[in-house]
Amino acid sequence: MAAILAKKLGMTQVFLDDGRIERVTVLEAGPCPVTAIRTHDRDGYEAVQLAFGVTKEKHLTRAQLGHLKKADAGPHRHLAEFRDEAGELQVGETVTVEAFEPGQSVKISGKSKGKGFQGTVKRHNFSRGPVSHGSHNVRAPGSIGAAAYPARVFKGIRGPGQMGNKRVTQRGLEVVLVDAAQNLLMVRGSVPGARNGIVEVRTDG
Repeated sequence: MAAILAKKLGMTQVFLDDGRIERVTVLEAGPCPVTAIRTHDRDGYEAVQLAFGVTKEKHLTRAQLGHLKKADAGPHRHLAEFRDEAGELQVGETVTVEAFEPGQSVKISGKSKGKGFQGTVKRHNFSRGPVSHGSHNVRAPGSIGAAAYPARVFKGIRGPGQMGNKRVTQRGLEVVLVDAAQNLLMVRGSVPGARNGIVEVRTDG
């Protein structure tokens, strides 16, 4: 399984050799040093921990600096674990964008854009009510109760509330171009999160 941490730079379009136009999201992927290896014997699961985002030492705690120094890695702002059943990577190695190739299917996880407190029409695509004859139920959710029995609202009823700002995984994205010289990964379609957000890229399947 190929995996890497990346920063979302934005969207653009590229012209392929056959003349087709691809709408792509540009990701600055890696380089990501391997900072820890989780094993079944010691941790109860297998995973590899990657670091991303070079920063200054003053922005990290002593515990974080000590952990990174143990792996012979410089100060990095972001750490993330990826399940690595194969156990191919070792501490001290570096994962680069060259782990991916055009045509590969990937899944990308990130925190979606926060939309604040939204009503049911925007949040859940509810239909609006009538707007004529003095209706006061244009965008209101309407009745959600039952009757004297069960005399309560069932759990799980969709209603107004916080929209966005949660972890989202987009599957089935295809790698279009890999620029190893600039550590760029271009994938077809949109990627969760705002510009400059940190995302996790894994091979899908």
